[in-house]
Amino acid sequence: MTEKFQLLTSISLKGLQIAPSQVWGAVRIVPLLRQKVRGDLRLLRRSYNEDISVVSLDGKITEPGMKYMSYVPHGLVMSWTDDGSPVAAFGAQMMQPDGKRLDNGCVSVRLMHRMVKRESRNQLRFLPLHLAMEGFLSMFFSGPDIAWSEYSKYALSQGLGCRFETSFSGHYIPGLEDALRVFEIHETQVGVLVFVAEAFSSAFVVSTPQDYRALHTSLLEDFYGELIYQYGLLYDTTFPMDLSVDESKINSLADLRSAIAQMRSDWGSFQGFMASGLLENSLRSQIVYTFRQFQMQRFITNLNPKEENHIGEAIVRENGEIEYLKTYRLSPAQTRRVYLLSQLAEYNWNLDTTAKALSYTREELVSQMEKVGFGYLLDQHIRDAARKARK
Repeated sequence: MTEKFQLLTSISLKGLQIAPSQVWGAVRIVPLLRQKVRGDLRLLRRSYNEDISVVSLDGKITEPGMKYMSYVPHGLVMSWTDDGSPVAAFGAQMMQPDGKRLDNGCVSVRLMHRMVKRESRNQLRFLPLHLAMEGFLSMFFSGPDIAWSEYSKYALSQGLGCRFETSFSGHYIPGLEDALRVFEIHETQVGVLVFVAEAFSSAFVVSTPQDYRALHTSLLEDFYGELIYQYGLLYDTTFPMDLSVDESKINSLADLRSAIAQMRSDWGSFQGFMASGLLENSLRSQIVYTFRQFQMQRFITNLNPKEENHIGEAIVRENGEIEYLKTYRLSPAQTRRVYLLSQLAEYNWNLDTTAKALSYTREELVSQMEKVGFGYLLDQHIRDAARKARK
C-alpha cells in the first residue's frame, strides 16, 4: 500500500475549485469548492477545555522523554471506510476519553499520548496544526554531532534543549471572527484560503461540505504568526480589486453566462496566484501515518529567507487529491531561525564552513545566532570574541 503514495513536493488543488472571495475589513476569505465528494473520510472536532496540553511524543506521558506543550483547544477525529463507501452515521459514534485531565485549582492540564493516535480500526485522533508545529520545532533538534570546541557544554550534551515559538490565536486577528460569522458558505464548499491585508495567511481544506460547515469557526481556534497579527492591526481594508463584464460583447443570455463564467475563472486564477507562496513553493515532506487509501503527511516549504514560508499537514488520497489540509505561515523571524539551523546541520555544525557557505564572516554568523536566540549554543569565549569584533 505504501508504494502507491508519493511524498508531497508541492500543494495541488486538484479536485478543488477556487471561488470568488469575500471581504470584511482587511480579511479576505476565498472559498474552495469540491464538486466530487466521496464521503469515505470524515472529520469531527473533539473539544478540550484545559489551559495547557502536554503531549508525549515517544512513550507514556508519565515516563521521561520528549514532550510537546501548548494550548490545544481541540483535536480532530478522523473516520474512514476501507471500501470507499460513505462513512455511516458520522458524529453518532461513542467517543472514548482522550488522555488524562489534571486540575490543581490554578491551571488545568491535559496529558495526551502522541500527536496522532489510532483509537479503533477505522478511527484516528490527531491534533491539527500542532502536528505541523511539532515537526517544525523538532527539525535539527539534536544539535552538533561532533564535539566542536566552539559549542557550549549544554549544546554538546542537550542539543537545542527546549525549543519554543509564539503565535496568536485567531480570536486576536482583527476582523476574522466577524468575517467567519457573516460570510456565505457555499453548498459545495470544503475549505478556504485566508488573507489578511492581502498577505496569505493559511489554507484549510476538509473532505466534505458537511464537515467544513461544522469546522468553519474552528479557524478562530487556530494559531497565526506575528506577521498576520500585525497586518490585522495595521490595516483595516484590502486592496481594491474589481472585475467587470464588457457590456459591448453581451448580446444574449448565453453571452452573459459565458462572460460571467470567464470572469469567475479569471478571478479564481488570480486568487490562486495570490497564494503562490504556498501553491507554487517546493515542499519538504514527512510521512506521519498511512491507512488504506489515505496517507497523512506534514511538510515545510523550501525555507528561502527572502520568500514567504509555510508549514502544514495534509491527508492525501492515492490519486493525489488532498482530503485535508491545514497550514501556518511562518514569520520572517521563525524562517530565519530554522534556516540557520538547517545550514548549520548541512555543514555538520562547523561554524567556519557554514559562515563561508552563507557569505558571512565567522563573527557575523555568531552574531546571527545571537539575534535568532541560539547564542546559548556557543561557548562564551566565542560570543565575547564576536561582540569585540563588532565594536
